[in-house]
Amino acid sequence: MLQVGIIGAGRIGKLHASHIQQMSNIRVRAISDVYTEGLNEWASAHGIPVVTNDYQDILHDPDIQAVFICSPTSTHADIIREAAEAGKHIFCEKPVSFSIETTEQALAAVKKSGVKMQVGFNRRFDHNFKKARDVVQSGGIGAPHLLRITSRDPEPPSAEYIAKSGGLFIDMTIHDFDMARYVMQSEVVEVYAQGANLVDPKIGELNDIDTAIVSLRFANGALGIIENSRKAVYGYDQRLEAFGSDGCVSTQNDRPSTAVVATASGVHMDKPLHFFIERYTQAYIQEVQDFVRAIMHDDPVVCDANDGLQAERIALAAKESLRSGMPVKIAH
Repeated sequence: MLQVGIIGAGRIGKLHASHIQQMSNIRVRAISDVYTEGLNEWASAHGIPVVTNDYQDILHDPDIQAVFICSPTSTHADIIREAAEAGKHIFCEKPVSFSIETTEQALAAVKKSGVKMQVGFNRRFDHNFKKARDVVQSGGIGAPHLLRITSRDPEPPSAEYIAKSGGLFIDMTIHDFDMARYVMQSEVVEVYAQGANLVDPKIGELNDIDTAIVSLRFANGALGIIENSRKAVYGYDQRLEAFGSDGCVSTQNDRPSTAVVATASGVHMDKPLHFFIERYTQAYIQEVQDFVRAIMHDDPVVCDANDGLQAERIALAAKESLRSGMPVKIAH
């Protein structure tokens, strides 16, 4: 039984805690948050015995072997370093930080300590995207030539969230940057980004964008396109296509059902699942199960610290490309 502590009791921290409650080989011993109003009642209902407003209590608990860092991004790097020094295995939500230098310092502490660290790119564990990646990796489409990722949210987040998010590329597109590396099994060496404010003027007032197209060039010569929007009125739009010398593999949106009703008035089907909590429920569960297995059997994690770093590098290159209006090369 792996005993863990969760640092940060917001939406994602509580989501992990709820999923862990359903698992037999992992238990949440403690949860911390600076705001604990109502948290004791929630934790008691989920079988969590310890609630604290100081995450250091979790790091100093000898019965806790791993921590889930679900606090705001600005706190991640410091907590990663402290957790590594305390000998705790680490699961950290994306991104590690807003700065490459800060991320590298945190990851150096992880490497020095020898603990395992997994970054929360949950889409790697989605049944659709994993199948596409497996087909590409096995040579099922021959040499990969083109990758297209469509990623559109059902509605934009609040202005308060946008102000602290680090921007579209580091907050939203970073999942797609990781997916691009994961599916194509090749590093991104050049990025060209274009963006606009077409959804919510408040996002523009915060010096961010809500609509983007990002062109990628991979080290293996393949090309990629990522398309983002903060608002798709029909639901959470998550699709991918990889095209190669011998064919292509594509994924479609998950829906409440696959039923298609065809009548004289038209052809109708369910809209895509509404948002990431519904769409990626099983992926969230699977990433935790893989993290536990990696610790228990001393296996490599599926999405390691370097994966987090490389996705950040692409995101910051995209941000620079948007600012300069020019392609930005990424050295490896």
